[in-house]
Amino acid sequence: MSIPLSFNQEFLCMFDQGDEEGPFGPLYNIVGGWRLTGKADTEALQEALNDVVARHEALRTTVVRTPGEQRQEIGPPSPVSLDVREIPEPDPALRDRRAEELLIELEGGRYGVTELPLLRAVLGRFDEENAVLVLVVHHTAADEVSMQLIIRDLGVLYARRRGHDTGELPEATPFRDFAVWERERYAPDAEVRARAYWREQLAGATITGVPSDHPKSAAVPKTTSVHRFLVGAELTSAALAVAKQTRSSAFMVLLAAYKVFLNERVGVTDVAVPTMASGRGPARFQNTVGAFFNFVPLRTDLSGAATFREVVERTRATCLKAYGNFLPFGQVVAEAPASAASFAADDLGVVAFQVFQFPALEGEEAGDLRISEIRRRLLSQDVSTDIPDGVMFQLDIDPLSGEMLGHLGFNTNLFHEATMREFAAGFVRVLARTVTTPDTPLELAS
Repeated sequence: MSIPLSFNQEFLCMFDQGDEEGPFGPLYNIVGGWRLTGKADTEALQEALNDVVARHEALRTTVVRTPGEQRQEIGPPSPVSLDVREIPEPDPALRDRRAEELLIELEGGRYGVTELPLLRAVLGRFDEENAVLVLVVHHTAADEVSMQLIIRDLGVLYARRRGHDTGELPEATPFRDFAVWERERYAPDAEVRARAYWREQLAGATITGVPSDHPKSAAVPKTTSVHRFLVGAELTSAALAVAKQTRSSAFMVLLAAYKVFLNERVGVTDVAVPTMASGRGPARFQNTVGAFFNFVPLRTDLSGAATFREVVERTRATCLKAYGNFLPFGQVVAEAPASAASFAADDLGVVAFQVFQFPALEGEEAGDLRISEIRRRLLSQDVSTDIPDGVMFQLDIDPLSGEMLGHLGFNTNLFHEATMREFAAGFVRVLARTVTTPDTPLELAS
């Protein structure tokens, strides 16, 4: 049986630059880290990692990209690479930093998409009772939700391998079933009301690009760097208060502030910002590991908005309508081809904006281990996992500190690090001005 690509896999093929660059290259990965408390049994951990690969076939899937023959090929389960390292750090106060340094090292590593399985693990041991576990998955096989599923399943399967009585994991529908369902649901001849919505919504629009420091045609060597920054608890609390007052999500409020910032920086009132949304579809795919993420362009007209509260209301309406009209991004572009012109512009970089609010995995039991997610990342880095083109702007609301952790991943062939530092600082200034006084008259550039 020939297994079709999902629309997301097909979208990634549009940026294919071979096995050494781009979305199928060795730097296009997603990396997560967790602190382990208790004596880690490396044999049981190896077996549990292998169990995860057997459970989730996306982790052993090759995307065949031959024109006219694009398809998924699913390989048999095979052992996961588990690298055990000793990290001698006697001072517990310094271990968080050492854990983050390990994450940075691994995020800059190269892991081939042709080397199955697409899950790799590193266990860094501080001592017999304290360690850090880092999981690396090629981004063609997993998204942020998938990483949460992988560590959840790994914890249960590890405990089971250690002989503990665990409940049954929920059924994990194979990713291939999703691809087949999606192809049927959004087939060219299928009646999909969302097509008309996006055709009207994006008529005359272009995804808002940010002027770059280097033109793409300059052929400056490319890496992906990350600038990290912190948004304080008081400002985070103010943003959440506006969200509650306006019956909005934190994402809607922060996106509204970002659109005001773009108006100030670029001088446009018709602002279209892409975000990464889950494209998981029906409930039966909620426990499936795979690359489900979908680009969604969120267009809002800011002209005439008197206050920030009004911008939030308009942004909220934009989001709700977009969420109610899900369509794979490739089909969105087919309905409004001009909207994607910024991707091809020589002097612009497209900035995708997203906000994470995953519940923290804090002290979860995995048999005789406790697993705590590493969420607090503060160190910037010169080389990180790849972004195929542009900038990824992420805000992670830390439920423990009440702060927001800012992450600006950017292509160095387009932007200087100093530009990204100023970009982040400018956003925080706009955020402070808007969420603390949402009813003050708003001055927008026209």
